[in-house]
Amino acid sequence: MARLLSVNVGLPRDVEWKGRIVHTGIWKNPVAGRCRAGRLNLEGDGQGDLAGHGGEQRAVFVYQIESYRYWQQQLKRTGLVHGQFGENFTIEGLPDDAVCIGDRFQIGSALFEVSAPRVTCYRVGIRMNEPRMPALLTSSGRPGFYFRVLREGEVGAGDDIVKVGEAGERMTVAEINALLYSPDHARDRLQRALRIEALSPGWRASFEAILQGPATAGTGNAGLSPAAAAHPAAPGFQPLTVAAIDQESADVLSISMRHPDNQPLLPALPGQYVVLRLATGSGHPLYRSYSLSGPASTERYRISVKIEPNGAAGNWLKEHVRVGDALDVSSPRGSFVLQSGHRPVVLLSAGIGATPVLAMLYALAAGRSPQQVLWLHAARDRQHHPFSTEVRRLMSALAHSRSYVCYSRPGPHDKMGDDFDASGHLSRSVLDQIGIPREADIYLCGPSPFMAEMKETLAAIGVAPAQIHAEIFNGSEPLTPGVVGAATRAPHLPEDDAKTGPLVSFARSGIAVHWKASAYQSILELAEACDVPVRWSCRTGVCHNCESGLVSGAVAYEPQPLDKPADGNLLVCCSQPVGDVVIDL
Repeated sequence: MARLLSVNVGLPRDVEWKGRIVHTGIWKNPVAGRCRAGRLNLEGDGQGDLAGHGGEQRAVFVYQIESYRYWQQQLKRTGLVHGQFGENFTIEGLPDDAVCIGDRFQIGSALFEVSAPRVTCYRVGIRMNEPRMPALLTSSGRPGFYFRVLREGEVGAGDDIVKVGEAGERMTVAEINALLYSPDHARDRLQRALRIEALSPGWRASFEAILQGPATAGTGNAGLSPAAAAHPAAPGFQPLTVAAIDQESADVLSISMRHPDNQPLLPALPGQYVVLRLATGSGHPLYRSYSLSGPASTERYRISVKIEPNGAAGNWLKEHVRVGDALDVSSPRGSFVLQSGHRPVVLLSAGIGATPVLAMLYALAAGRSPQQVLWLHAARDRQHHPFSTEVRRLMSALAHSRSYVCYSRPGPHDKMGDDFDASGHLSRSVLDQIGIPREADIYLCGPSPFMAEMKETLAAIGVAPAQIHAEIFNGSEPLTPGVVGAATRAPHLPEDDAKTGPLVSFARSGIAVHWKASAYQSILELAEACDVPVRWSCRTGVCHNCESGLVSGAVAYEPQPLDKPADGNLLVCCSQPVGDVVIDL
């Protein structure tokens, strides 16, 4: 019979790691005597990152003493103590390849149900002093598992673990774990897994995403890929001919491009962008991302560029590019795209942030959308208000549309009611006055302070986070779970740029730096040295949170990821450049 060897708890603590402070509950220590198991946690226990650990579906983490012995042999380690893997219950018996999701067990006076395999992150590597540990645990088929608490009660070391029920569909923890993280995502097994009522919602959503996604080779793992990596594009650039240049406002220039032989261009989704490679003659090329601002077309791409006083790329385009010139342009990419559906649509922008939502407006108008469409835009004045005529024309093609424009500093000849609707800024009071539909899909783009304020305002008026879609021109929102107190800095060159070796260009951040193999183990570590915003969790090629676009070039992997990203993407946490590369970060 299986037996509970140790009950382990611990409250979060701050630990130093790679020059940062991590708030983590990975350190667990055995409890003397009995302990109460509550619906959300064990008494005296806590997690530092509630987004990834703890809660009703992950109330208790279980690990087996047999796996301890396995790792002692594999890692040539001694002195492992109960709680070493961050588990709450150290048990004897119930191996991952035998216990099934939905199995129910009586321990002491409490009743538990197996809800999911354990999802590992980098913090178990900190605790084990072995950075590879997240990948090792997952690939070995020994991740451990979570209990949900069906009946609260008292437990203690020495209690028998008595099986009292099981799910109708029998799939082991090891099977479920491999179904998500290995390359084999057999549809019949995914469908079986989804019939298990006890399977936690997070795992269920991942399996549903795999089933709904493409099943062809090279499409990656839809159950793990973040939204930012959902629309991969083939790496590389093609020369396109400048077909037209239009001055949209005092500081915005539109450039239309076509194939030099009039061949069809790759179609773009409304809201996507292209990356330009600009050979300015001043060292290595500049890479800049520009939203496609025109109607969907396979004949022309239109980008619109704000000319900043000290903007290297914008000023070079204005001063040197003429009709007939060639520009190196990537395939369309990005996941800030118009969603299908029937909910109201709010296009919310400021300044040059109008460009991607303008492409969405074109798509809505072209389809004569019956949806309610609300265009909200903030500009300085009429002189600095591009696309105003286009927007009026497109809005008139929609049966249920409204627009509202704020000028922060209207000019003496700007007419309220004609050019704009109110002076000042878009704010909570303005949104309340306009009446934002709470059920709307909201597409948000503009300067960072504007976006931060609008997100806070939208949350305050009751818009669900899943309905707020945001585009950040100069990077992505970072994900650094558990890291606390880190100062936010603008992307920059590292102090020890090697000056030789492969050039790694972070396209959205405008940073290009040479790869130094002796200093960095991965492109992720290089990005962190440059304060380029990145997303990660496992740091060993398991979770895919770091999956990003590979704009050009090729990479190698060490360690090898458990499942490859989609063609055209890369996992920055475990990749190294093979020659010059451009990364969509």
